[in-house]
Amino acid sequence: MQWRGRDRDGVWHEDGVVKRFQTERLPYVWSAPIGPGYSGPTVANGRVYITDRIIEPAQIERIHCFDEKSGTLLWTHKYNCVYEGVGYQAGPRASVTVHDGRAFALGSMGYLHVLDEQTGEVLWQSRLNERFEIDMPIWGITAAPLVYGQSVILQIGGSDGACVVALDVSNGNELWRALDDRGSYSAPILVKQAGEDVLIVWTGDHIVGMSPRDGRVYWKSQMKPAQMIINIATPVFDSTSRRLFVTSFYDGAKMLRLPAEKLAVEELWRKKGLNEKQTDGLHSIMSTPIIDAKFVYGVDSYGELRCLEAATGNRIWEDRSATANVRWGNIHMVRNKDRVWMFNELGDLIIAQLSQNGFREISRAKLLDPTTDQLSRRGKGVCWAHPAYANRHIFARNDKQLVCVSLSEP
Repeated sequence: MQWRGRDRDGVWHEDGVVKRFQTERLPYVWSAPIGPGYSGPTVANGRVYITDRIIEPAQIERIHCFDEKSGTLLWTHKYNCVYEGVGYQAGPRASVTVHDGRAFALGSMGYLHVLDEQTGEVLWQSRLNERFEIDMPIWGITAAPLVYGQSVILQIGGSDGACVVALDVSNGNELWRALDDRGSYSAPILVKQAGEDVLIVWTGDHIVGMSPRDGRVYWKSQMKPAQMIINIATPVFDSTSRRLFVTSFYDGAKMLRLPAEKLAVEELWRKKGLNEKQTDGLHSIMSTPIIDAKFVYGVDSYGELRCLEAATGNRIWEDRSATANVRWGNIHMVRNKDRVWMFNELGDLIIAQLSQNGFREISRAKLLDPTTDQLSRRGKGVCWAHPAYANRHIFARNDKQLVCVSLSEP
């Protein structure tokens, strides 16, 4: 299991989940104390994986594994990690990827640990910052590892053609490297095009389609930042319309089309406003949008929930009731059947429906209290980590605790 689910598409496939909340605050099945961090939990094979960071008495990143049903801590691996040149100190950003008995955990300074998922034993590790001479992004390394065959693929922004690297899952040996681009924060995805598996990587300079087997570049679409690299949201792809969408805070949105019959790319439209308040299209800070054959739904720069026409980028509607209307206001959205589950930065869990007719809130309840380590300047803080949905439960974290809540229909 991995970032945004099995296929990295933010779709939750389970039946039998609640239609409406019965309480204003959701009761916990269990809660476990953890430290600060931006990484969301990963649920796999009866276990929950999360990373965090403590700074006293020393700066340490930690990888935790909890029992999914009871919340019992099964194992922890910790290692010294001094943050140098990395803003926002709340800890690791990338969710753990679990595949074939291995847990792949990537820290903010580029420390990669591959552990036995059952025991926490370190199978191998690599200090990618030193190994690949990373041009460290201001918020560190954030893109969740992607396992493909016998390789783990990482966007790290390394030097000498190592923006993206693939390492052997069994020993960490380099299999290939690609691109002289600057690194970004956006996690790569896999799509099908012209009968091939295509790795989509949104770097600091381009949206790139490449071979996950050898790093060969199939196509590129330039998107250089006007102010700074702030590409955080994961690219989203609709296989019916063949549209690929990206969005960032300062540079707005871009819609591409990937022809089904050849390995190529076409730009359909580009929308960018005058500034972060006078936006056009969608200027998302970190929320990954939802796309279908006709519409895109996402969160704009100051928490505005928007619907765009996918074919043109024109705004259909805007709603300001889903989250805080503040700079970087955020919602993490996951689809389940005809509903969208929304976890906003206030710690509210919302069941809703999104359509061309607007945002329809069905039910809302408090899941977590915001905390301040992730963003101290925001009054009472934020909940910025993406939750995980598994086995009719939700798993979410703030800077103090990891919680589990049942979403099973009575």
